[in-house]
Amino acid sequence: MSVSVDNIFIKQFEADVHLAYQQMGTKLRSTVRSKTGVVGASTTFQKVGRGMASTKSRHGIVPVMNLDHEPVECVLQDYYAGDWVDALDELKTNVDERQVVASAGAYALGRKTDELIVDAMSDATTSVGDYSTGLTKDLILSALQVLNENDVPDDGRRFAVVGVHQWNELLSIEEFISADYVGDSLPLISGGASKKWLGITWVLYNDLPSATTAQRDCFMYHATSIGHASGQDVKTDITWHGERAAHFISNSMSQGAVLIDDAGIVRIKCKDTDGSN
Repeated sequence: MSVSVDNIFIKQFEADVHLAYQQMGTKLRSTVRSKTGVVGASTTFQKVGRGMASTKSRHGIVPVMNLDHEPVECVLQDYYAGDWVDALDELKTNVDERQVVASAGAYALGRKTDELIVDAMSDATTSVGDYSTGLTKDLILSALQVLNENDVPDDGRRFAVVGVHQWNELLSIEEFISADYVGDSLPLISGGASKKWLGITWVLYNDLPSATTAQRDCFMYHATSIGHASGQDVKTDITWHGERAAHFISNSMSQGAVLIDDAGIVRIKCKDTDGSN
């Protein structure tokens, strides 16, 4: 007969999963516009147009901006990551199997969260570069110029996500590594390297799109240009299966991501000569 697992074990495991997901599971969620507690299969992000200030006469009516509101739908999908933990295996190892499985499940769902966000970024139509050069300072300034020309706010919420090869190229730029140019005040970026330069927080991420082993797409964007929605954050279900003498640990989430404002994101086409991520 099936036996219920101890409630304390369940609460500890759920806490471990949430902690691992928040700290190391996702790198990009905190860099975009995020909505939680969504009810239903989709949600809507509002893309608001530009307003214009006007004068008014004394005692006159304040002019209305009549802002253009363009709804952008974000569809949520369900994702799962589970594994078995054999009761006797836990007696034969010095490793905390509960923590190992909790971390593995949280990392898997975190990678899926970032994959959804990068897929949304890939819908960007504005780009600089042609894959003929690496991530040079001139290429970076070209992307920055696009954001400035589009009046994208320079309010501390500009981000750039780059691959490993491009991160190494950044480390060869004196202005990027020098304390005279790089800011010390950084937002919370989970589980990865980050620096602030040119008013942009640079984030290292391993799984950016590549058409070939010699090409890599990086992105410079404002946080509000990408929307991430969560109907259910990481949730854990633990059940005891007597016929297997093991617990089955299932982690699940319901999330989605969408491009909200194409004017707030630039694709940077980089040469990735060694084919690394």
